[in-house]
Amino acid sequence: MSVDTQPGRQTASQASPQSTDGVLRSPAELAQIVAAAAGSNQWIGRVRLCGERRWYERIHHEQDHDLWVISWLPGQSTGIHDHGGSSGAFVVATGVLEELRPDGRNYLAERGKPRFFGPDYAHDVRNASNAPAVSIHAYSPPLTEMNDYELAGGELIPRKGEHWAVDAMNRESCTSTRKSEDQVSDSRIEQILKAARARLRRLSPEEARNAVAKENAVLVDIRPASQRAVEGTIPGALIVERNVLQWRFDPISDARLSIANDPDLQVIVFCSEGYASSLAAADLQDVGLWRATDIVGGFRAWLEIGLPAELPGDGCEGV
Repeated sequence: MSVDTQPGRQTASQASPQSTDGVLRSPAELAQIVAAAAGSNQWIGRVRLCGERRWYERIHHEQDHDLWVISWLPGQSTGIHDHGGSSGAFVVATGVLEELRPDGRNYLAERGKPRFFGPDYAHDVRNASNAPAVSIHAYSPPLTEMNDYELAGGELIPRKGEHWAVDAMNRESCTSTRKSEDQVSDSRIEQILKAARARLRRLSPEEARNAVAKENAVLVDIRPASQRAVEGTIPGALIVERNVLQWRFDPISDARLSIANDPDLQVIVFCSEGYASSLAAADLQDVGLWRATDIVGGFRAWLEIGLPAELPGDGCEGV
């Protein structure tokens, strides 16, 4: 296997190196390519999150290399695999990933620090954090296949039948046609709600309060004014009604709020009981806020455990 190397941080302003037709890119060149791609905003609108498995999409293809974007929910991983003889590089665009080598070495893949490798290289990449991550990957020659392995006694043993063809990967991405018995009996909105919540690390009211106090998370009330006037509000919560939520928090929207300029911003939305908020949080993830989530039980759960609130008659006003 090739020697593992890790170049220094690349800047977003660096241009991708040029290559003549038929000349493959070196691992160091691929590192520059992924760094430049991650530093742009072109990938943000492409990303989706998937509860069933990692989501991925090839976003660029040339004769000498291709480029992929991959999203990772907490706990998702690749398993040990190779790249079919291609050299490669990857960089975390947002979040944190871990790279595990067959020899037992582990590396923390932090945002903006590319890792690159030659052919005949195997590793396992995973998201061991509690927040989603997005990474950009490049391969030369363009990726055509990947093979899975098991680690036994320090040796890599090919897993029988575990061969990933890129054509199949492109077709599957994150679309599943299988339905469980529960899904068959669910209404369509129940299925949509389950799919949304599978993408979220939902927070209890106490966890949400701690995230705001200690991690600079933003608490967002998406209820309409009429509902806030009847139920009350949470002091300090930002009021952004549901119908304009994506426009106000899309990091590249002209109508975004001033705080919505970082894909790593943690936005915690809440509604009355925690149903509409789950769908809203998933929508925020789709526009680029990978850490968006909601409060289990919503405003009513917040009240039930006695957390601070302004109630009708206590000076609370509908906004």
